[in-house]
Amino acid sequence: MTATPPVNLPPRSVASSRATMDRLIVPSDVNFHGNAFGGKILADVDQVAYITASRHAKTTCVTASFDRADFVAPVHVGDLVRFEARISCVGRSSMEVWVQVDAEPAEGGAARRVLEAYVTMVALDTDNRPVAVPPLALETEEERRRYAEGLERMAARRRTAKEGRR
Repeated sequence: MTATPPVNLPPRSVASSRATMDRLIVPSDVNFHGNAFGGKILADVDQVAYITASRHAKTTCVTASFDRADFVAPVHVGDLVRFEARISCVGRSSMEVWVQVDAEPAEGGAARRVLEAYVTMVALDTDNRPVAVPPLALETEEERRRYAEGLERMAARRRTAKEGRR
């Protein structure tokens, strides 16, 4: 199944642009309680979302929005943190990137989910104008579900933006 408005670009799979990034949390990343600064984690979320979007679009991209990002568990100094990003939905020039973040103690132990976020990235041409992105080839039921949910989030973002312009 291929999803998105038709463009003259061949579809790309979710797997073809998937990105992972691993990071060790060091003392300069944490507050006085030994927990990672949220902004440091969000900066890495933005970076891995950029990698994923750029791989899909085959051009440079910029961040348009972050959907709600709730920290559900702390990240401690010494934790190994994994950022995984996948395209969940595409529009004409925008891509919604789903990023999940897990952390585990460096000395061993179970990984725990610490954050999930959706980042909207926009592909740009060499004149910094939005450019069409390839359609998304949906291969699994999960990809189709995430895509349908992404369309709903995109519509909600458009409504919110329209209301803000009034």
